[in-house]
Amino acid sequence: MEEKKLQKKVREKIKNENYTTRLIVYLLGLFIMTLGISMSVKSDLGVSPVSSIPYTITCITGLEMGKATIVFHIALVALQIVILRGAFQIKNLLQVVVGVVFGYFTTFSNYLFSFLPTPDNLAVRLVMMLGSTVLIACGIFFYLPADIIPLAGEGAMKAISDTTNALFSKVKIGFDVTMAAVSLTACLIILKKFSSVGVGTVIAAVLVGAVLGVLNNLFGEKRDLLLAGNSAE
Repeated sequence: MEEKKLQKKVREKIKNENYTTRLIVYLLGLFIMTLGISMSVKSDLGVSPVSSIPYTITCITGLEMGKATIVFHIALVALQIVILRGAFQIKNLLQVVVGVVFGYFTTFSNYLFSFLPTPDNLAVRLVMMLGSTVLIACGIFFYLPADIIPLAGEGAMKAISDTTNALFSKVKIGFDVTMAAVSLTACLIILKKFSSVGVGTVIAAVLVGAVLGVLNNLFGEKRDLLLAGNSAE
């Protein structure tokens, strides 16, 4: 019991101190995530479920993926307003700002990967897809514990969880499946091909959580000490 109280106090101090380090770790995590997304796009085997909607918008309309990502985040914040209504907090509008940052990071990451040739070999594409999964997990490993502002996707899932009293983990599964299903349907109807959804989407859905668990077990304590700063004492 005392240990739990101590852990709670440490978490509270992490939120109130060491903002600069937390912000740097937060932005680093977001950027690493976009590198993973861009690598999955380059593999042409399908992107992660949450990224499938922006990529589908890009495939269908030709809108640059970073801009499509911003549009998607704005739509998710609007969804939160509809779900939560009076319970929606004004500070959650900052998710739009994060969405803009995430969108520009996506644009820059896609630019970096544009210098690499598009692989034709299936084995190479699979390796790239696995690499993208690791990068996305690494990004989440840094971004989430920094506890600055959640991405709009997580904000929407939390809004659904709070409103329906469903477990967040179950809401996430349903959310991911819905995003992938909508993307797949749109691509098949309009483009007559899978495009944004493929075996890579399944790989990301299954492995990101597993890789994140390994990273937390191996390096989670060191990361938390870094985020805590002087609070570690």
